[in-house]
Order: sequence, then structure tokens, then C-alpha cells
Amino acid sequence: MVRMLLAMLLAGAVQAEEPREHAVDPVALERLVLQDCGSCHGLTLKGGLGPDIRPESLEFYEPEVLMGVILDGIPGTAMPPWRPLITEDEAAWIADYLLQVETK
Repeated sequence: MVRMLLAMLLAGAVQAEEPREHAVDPVALERLVLQDCGSCHGLTLKGGLGPDIRPESLEFYEPEVLMGVILDGIPGTAMPPWRPLITEDEAAWIADYLLQVETK
């Protein structure tokens, strides 16, 4: 019985040290935006194959709308759904980032 309790306590301790499932990594997400989004929207986000996604072009959209586009893409266009690759928290961070990022 003591061994079983000890095993349960150790399992709980290991679980508590795992990263949060919904944690975001701003450095990795910024790199994703500049490299992956930039491959279509231009490395300066001013547009390319896809439209301009700098804050001045997106300012009329609510963050939730942008988050939906990021997660589900735009059917009939080259904008793919990112839902299989990123979490809703990450999409929310990217939407906020796109509305605030300073581009050159």
C-alpha cells in the first residue's frame, strides 16, 4: 500500500513538472510568423503571394476574426488551416502580434 501511494505521489510530481499544454513560446511563434507566414505574405509581411498582413492592413479586423483565419484558413484560397499545427492560444498570440508588430 505504501509503495502504491509513493508511486502515485511520484507520478503526480512528474506530471506537475511537465509544461502547460497551452503555454505559448513567443520566440518560436515570432519565427513562425516571419518565416512561415512570410513565405506567402512576404518576409516583411507587406504582401507577396498573399496579402499585406501588417497592422495598418489588419486594423479593421478583430483579433478573434484573425485567429479564425489562422486556425481554419480561407477555403478556395492558398491560405491553409494551421489548426493541425498550432493551438488556439498560439493563434490568439499570432493575431495579437500581427495587430501590433512593427515592420520595416
